[in-house]
This record gives sequence, C-alpha cells and structure tokens, in this order.
Amino acid sequence: MKVKVDLDLCQGHSVCLGECPEVFDVVEQEDGYPQVVVLIEEPPEELRKKVMSAAMFCPNRVITVED
Repeated sequence: MKVKVDLDLCQGHSVCLGECPEVFDVVEQEDGYPQVVVLIEEPPEELRKKVMSAAMFCPNRVITVED
C-alpha cells in the first residue's frame, strides 16, 4: 500500500491526523493553510483500515491509496 496526498488541494483540516496519527501529521505553513505530511509513505498492512478511513473522511478528498 502506498499513500499519496495532493498538497495543492490540502487545507489542513487534520481529519487524517485524527484517523491515523501513525501515518499522518499536519504542520503549519508560513504562507497559507496547514498541510498534511505523510510520515510513512508505505505503511504496514495492519494500518490499512485506519489509512482508508483517513482517505474516506478527508473533507477535500486529497488522500489516495494505491496497492
């Protein structure tokens, strides 16, 4: 599984961080919205459910998961 985020569309709502803090963090940006940072680009399989929840509940739908 590989996690990707469209940083051009991310507005830093932090839903992903709430769903899966092992994989996502949200950091303040000097010139705009906070943005997500992917801590583990290829997370272990045991985190799949949490990663998929983060992608599903993202308000801007900027998280994609590839197998």
